[in-house]
Amino acid sequence: MNQLNVSEFIATSDFRRFHFLLLIIGFFCVIFDGYDTAVFGAILPSMMKEWHLTAVEAGALGSYSLFGMLFGAFTFGVLADRYGRKRMVAVTVILFSLFTALGGIAPGPKVFGFFRFMAGLGLGGILPNAIALLTDYSPKKTRTTITAIVFCGYCLGGMLSPFIGILAIGNYGWRIVLWVGALPLIFLPLAYRYMPESSFILLREGRREELLAVLARINPARKIDAEVRLYEEHDVSTRVPLAGLFGEGRALSTVMFTAAIFFHLILGYGLINWLPKLMLEAGFSMNSSLMFLIVLQCGAIVGTVVMGYAGDHYSLKRILVGMYLLGSVTMVLFALNRNATLAYVLIAVAGVPVVGAMNLVQVYISQFYPAFVRSTAMGFSSSVGRVGGMLGPLLAGWLVDMSFSIHSMFFAFAIPGVLSAISISAVQHRYSTDRSRKGQAEVGMRLAGEVEK
Repeated sequence: MNQLNVSEFIATSDFRRFHFLLLIIGFFCVIFDGYDTAVFGAILPSMMKEWHLTAVEAGALGSYSLFGMLFGAFTFGVLADRYGRKRMVAVTVILFSLFTALGGIAPGPKVFGFFRFMAGLGLGGILPNAIALLTDYSPKKTRTTITAIVFCGYCLGGMLSPFIGILAIGNYGWRIVLWVGALPLIFLPLAYRYMPESSFILLREGRREELLAVLARINPARKIDAEVRLYEEHDVSTRVPLAGLFGEGRALSTVMFTAAIFFHLILGYGLINWLPKLMLEAGFSMNSSLMFLIVLQCGAIVGTVVMGYAGDHYSLKRILVGMYLLGSVTMVLFALNRNATLAYVLIAVAGVPVVGAMNLVQVYISQFYPAFVRSTAMGFSSSVGRVGGMLGPLLAGWLVDMSFSIHSMFFAFAIPGVLSAISISAVQHRYSTDRSRKGQAEVGMRLAGEVEK
């Protein structure tokens, strides 16, 4: 019988209008994910002044959204692999957009903290699903580059928060920066209409005609026989996807991915949330302090695109190890620096590993695991790793409260980068999906998840 391997059909396709449209949708979603994640750092100095918060209280408040991300990343990752990525993308966008905007009407820290927790559920869930969906449909030869470009939306959103803060906080107050976060609710219906569901979900649910229509959009020039038997590279049954993270030799790598994200987020969220405040303490003006966040994200955008392109030609594992070590070196150099101009240069360079490496490790995870556990893998590693993200602002706030100098704090920020590099070094790439797929085909493994007309 004539048969078609759906994964191979997608992987060997060329970049077409279908992929560009999916890239734009993912880029838009991720922009506001980055915006809402970085918004706390942009409003922190003004909010501390209005509500008379101590550094420790502010650090705790900054951790509420991260606490929500911890639950959101894992919960929506598992739900997506069970019920579909498209549906979960919509739910998570509604959550983080609505509750970020509601934070702008919070009367005090307690209500604000609740709204940030609820927004965090969506912020934690959007990336695993948006990136997994993009990976599902990207051509293999440009998969890393495409995903890296979408991750630049996260960096762009991280730039928009302080930029809008610079323009608006002085005249309108800090709350308006949060209200801007509601914009995705306006465009979500249009994005949902053109967003495809993952191919393995369409196979599992028997939506054959819908899948054939998607495949025709991916490669209009290739005619698909109406009698063709469709199947996936891996099992697409409804079994619990969490088990797939630890089977087929992937257990150690799952732990190491999680550890790398844990240590990295201590650095990432600690720095992003506290950078404007630290620069104020160092003698910079409010606008100049917010500008450091913009410079950080600019460096991240350049680094993500360049390293993403390199990832399509060289080992992602080695690139990540180098990026994490670069982050540690940059933190040490910043701690030793006393020149204001050089400080901006170092922060730009730091954006490559501090934000760019976080983008790239998600790309690596999305390619390491098979499709039926892809969202779960990204959600699980991100969820457990978010504990580091929660600790980052708290530890930074504690160091500030203990009167640590800005230079001592940057020395402390150098430690997590080394630990992340060690963790990624221990990932066993020989068990990744891309590496193992050829061998599985050669030994003639029976492939499940087929759908017949």
